Amino acid sequence: MTTLPVLQLAAVLLAAAPSAPAAPPQAAAAAKPTAADAKAFVGEANAELKKLWIRWSTAEWIKSTYITDDTERNAAALNEDQMAYLTDAIRGAVRFQGVGADPDTERMLMLLRIASPLPAPSDAAQRAELAQLAAKLEGMYGKGKWCGAPGSAARGAEKCRDLQDLEQVMAKSRDYDALLDAWTGWHTISRDMRPLYERMVTISNAGAREIGFRDLGDLWRSGYDMPPDAFEADTDRLWAQVKPFYEELHCYVRSKLQRAYGKARVPDGKPIPAHLLGNMWAQDWANLYPLVEPYHGQPSLDVDAALRRQKTDPIKMVKLGEAFFTSLGFEPLPKTFWERSQFTKPRDRDVVCHASAWDVTYSADLRIKMCIRPTEEDLVTIHHELGHNFYQRAYVHLPVLFQNGANDGFHEAIGDAIALSITPGYLKQVGLIQTVPKDEKGVVNVQMKRALEKVAFLPFGKLIDQWRWDVFSGKTPPSRYNAAWWELRRKYQGVDAPVSRSEADFDPGAKYHVPANVPYTRYFLAHVYQFQFHKALCEAAGWKGPLHECSIYGSKAAGKKLEAMLAMGASKPWPDAYEALTGSRQADASAMLEYFAPLRAWLRKQTAGQSCGW
Repeated sequence: MTTLPVLQLAAVLLAAAPSAPAAPPQAAAAAKPTAADAKAFVGEANAELKKLWIRWSTAEWIKSTYITDDTERNAAALNEDQMAYLTDAIRGAVRFQGVGADPDTERMLMLLRIASPLPAPSDAAQRAELAQLAAKLEGMYGKGKWCGAPGSAARGAEKCRDLQDLEQVMAKSRDYDALLDAWTGWHTISRDMRPLYERMVTISNAGAREIGFRDLGDLWRSGYDMPPDAFEADTDRLWAQVKPFYEELHCYVRSKLQRAYGKARVPDGKPIPAHLLGNMWAQDWANLYPLVEPYHGQPSLDVDAALRRQKTDPIKMVKLGEAFFTSLGFEPLPKTFWERSQFTKPRDRDVVCHASAWDVTYSADLRIKMCIRPTEEDLVTIHHELGHNFYQRAYVHLPVLFQNGANDGFHEAIGDAIALSITPGYLKQVGLIQTVPKDEKGVVNVQMKRALEKVAFLPFGKLIDQWRWDVFSGKTPPSRYNAAWWELRRKYQGVDAPVSRSEADFDPGAKYHVPANVPYTRYFLAHVYQFQFHKALCEAAGWKGPLHECSIYGSKAAGKKLEAMLAMGASKPWPDAYEALTGSRQADASAMLEYFAPLRAWLRKQTAGQSCGW
């Protein structure tokens, strides 16, 4: 899923943006600014940024729903305007540190300082170089193809495969050699990124230091209302809570892979070869479900068939999602939502089908953009996306700098927490299934599907930024980029490269978020937060049964508690927002463990006596 968050902006144009149409207020004021100057600065910045962001997001919407050279050029031009202004606003915000402004002003200044994930130095030549490096790295990833090994029968431009083609192999094939070819081939596309990435780190670190941070990782970790080192320790704490569960799942899955491929290829007590887990990066194991299904022959909850049988078109599916939120006491979506959203793929033009939620004018101009199909997957996605829309509307009364989640993990966590309420019980209530399975076999099967997606992801979600933080700080020098990457993959995931790797490779670059410089810890956090949010909402709803059976559908009490937190946006430190919903100021993974208790009990029986660990 994607939203259009206010402050998570593309680094390329931010690094190289030309002069803005208007100078940020007070940015060039005399020395010794006052608290009043700071308040005026953020007030005027909010007004100017809202104007620029409305123009930009309008152009982005048009580009995404009507792709032409003209709409792309128009969006890029307006993007440059708002990026340029923000570049100077970030530097202006630095001047007001320590002036003793009121809490709201101080928070807006902080949000401005951390707004760019790739800050450019003040030197014009370095800014231009950084922009070129960032654009080239992302372009290298986007253009990546595997055309077969030299001398092989698969070699040739007409046989080249892009990532989408190779991902289909990873998802569907059970041929060891075909999987190895796809994995190895994709990991060739990033080899030439290494020197560019090294230079990008050098320049962006310089930019981060200019605005008061030790390095780029220090900047990234500063967005969580605690010292950067304390935040890193907190992610370690959360990982320690879920690691035993992950190890149990790893042990069971490895035993099934041994049955499929043999112990010679998947040995006891060793990491799993990375190409066997159904995903190019072994980050989501959901595609392995047919191979590891606990109880074969169990009746499935065929929501797809029910949607087709009831002739449920895209509008009806979105109405069903809206009805979930109105059952909680939220106001219905505005009329403009139904007039302006993209629900289906048009026949007459190219569009972006990737699901996303928007407030185009930062004034409750809510929309979703999808190409909806009558499937359970899309029904879940609709509920998730509408979670973002209702979040956007709840904080629309705030200044635009506060129109975002409490931290960058909140938006995803809210959407996913809502999706956890799409239980068999909820599906029966809305008439999409006839019976709710209660036996252990049905419950374990459903939980296995969900764990392969949510639990398997956790170590990967943690290690991506752990690698980058070490790179940015210099702990990992360029001469050990690849070695350090695989050390972390083995340590956290229990996954290893299927073939020998060296520093001639740059395997981190084969994951989009690394060359595109997109921070990743937010996804790790969201995977933990969502279960704590779900539990708190279930308690508000008065639920007394097992957590995995709870749906908050129909609970006005849960809706009231949820809306109170959503309305805070980014206006308060995230522990304040967390406490408003959960009663706790600290993230905790115990709710995830409670949710998956039936699966954990089953896994322990299945893996008893096995050689687990790596």
